[in-house]
Amino acid sequence: MHTRQAARRHDATAPQLTLELQTTTRGEDMANSSGQLKRLKPLYQLAVNNFLAVVTVPLAVAVVLKVVEVGPEEVLARARALQPLHMFLAAFVPAAATAVYLMLRPRAVYMVDYACFRTSPNCRVPFATFLEHSRVWPGFDERSVRFMTRLLERSGLGEETCLPYAQHYIPPSRDLESSRAEVELVIFSAIDDLLAKTSISPDDIDIVVVNCSLFAPTPSFTDMIINRYKLRKDVRNVHLSGMGCSAGLIAVGLARNLLQVAPKGAHALVVSTETITPNYYMGQERAMLLPNCLFRMGGAAVLLSTNGANARFRLARVVRTLTGAKDGAYHCVYQEEDDRGNVGINLSKDLMSIAGDALKANITAMGPLVLPASEQLLFALSFIARKVLSGRIKPYIPDFRTAFEHFCIHAGGRAVIDELQRSLTLSDEQVEASRMTLHRFGNTSSSSLWYELAYVEAKGRMRRGDRVWMIGFGSGFKCNSAAWECIRPAGNAGGPWATCIHRYPVHIPDVLKH
Repeated sequence: MHTRQAARRHDATAPQLTLELQTTTRGEDMANSSGQLKRLKPLYQLAVNNFLAVVTVPLAVAVVLKVVEVGPEEVLARARALQPLHMFLAAFVPAAATAVYLMLRPRAVYMVDYACFRTSPNCRVPFATFLEHSRVWPGFDERSVRFMTRLLERSGLGEETCLPYAQHYIPPSRDLESSRAEVELVIFSAIDDLLAKTSISPDDIDIVVVNCSLFAPTPSFTDMIINRYKLRKDVRNVHLSGMGCSAGLIAVGLARNLLQVAPKGAHALVVSTETITPNYYMGQERAMLLPNCLFRMGGAAVLLSTNGANARFRLARVVRTLTGAKDGAYHCVYQEEDDRGNVGINLSKDLMSIAGDALKANITAMGPLVLPASEQLLFALSFIARKVLSGRIKPYIPDFRTAFEHFCIHAGGRAVIDELQRSLTLSDEQVEASRMTLHRFGNTSSSSLWYELAYVEAKGRMRRGDRVWMIGFGSGFKCNSAAWECIRPAGNAGGPWATCIHRYPVHIPDVLKH
């Protein structure tokens, strides 16, 4: 009896064991095949990326062998048989084509150097101070304070982020004088550092481009700079406003275009900042409280030139993507009044999906310009296969790590960095600069990219020839990116990280989901 029952149990479990064994074997086969493909990919990349050399070398060898076979006398005889017109065209056409290309190609633009505003310890706003001020201010109810508490706990910000002096009062001061004081402190400090680093005289500046989205006083920021540094009367100047956190790269692109029509060797000063003082939201709308928790003071000054003699980076590409024709994208970051007349920035709940769509559009435009041939070929084959098979296979995501060594992703918030890390399959180290910038300085808007570049250099990771990809997002909705190539790494670990780089990276706890 017991033997018969045991036999039945054996018969019942046998198919299960067989299925599990088959599943395990299939999984091992897939893992082995995947491992083999990964080992073959470097060989594939070497062959495709050096296709010209692979084709040219055998052809050159064949030509040499043919010459040896025919003999030098026969080669000379055939050359003398050519008509003078043919000889002239053979020499003139390539020379003329080369001359036309050199005349029409855009001038190379270089970054001479950059400097970031160094925050002062007396501007520091720990979580406890921020929340205490929020509780004391009668405009915020307890529900709003609890909401901001949860936001700060999950934000990825640290305890050393800074707010301007006017925000340390209860209630915060938002008047015009305090706003101008913040502007002068941030941008003049950054410009002073930049001029000291580059030894450039203010008289040598030909172009000034400034971007600040939410504060556009009269006279403008560029007028303030011209007056402070007594710039020349013929300096070209532009103040960009309302362009969001990606405006820094828009300013770089505009300065690049202006340098194309300026005299050879001209200098362009680009200043990126956001003024916090007049834009602190004093109401209770949740969608408008998020900027209070994330945005902090900061700014950067960058010197561009068409003279690469003392440059540190070369500007390779600037790609802009705008999705503002869609109503959802246009309204996802929107300045408006709440029911009580308090002005603030309303961040839509669809912001991340809209940012993802804008990123895809930017990648589509950027990829062909920077990706090696091997990645472009794989993407093209994947695209064709999806069309043929009606989308039954997953699309191939290009590996941008083959095009760039460093990534500076706008530190707009923890969710933004997480989404880009997932979309671009980046490692923790490759997004470390963005996370640590968010932790130490908060969201400094368009200038955050320069704090991230400074982090990479302060860590000593930048090498000559390294390529950097800057990605910024902004209202409208925009996704803009710029590619740089390092010519000369920084000689020291100065800049905004000078006093704290030894403490970074720090561990940022995972977000708790309730």
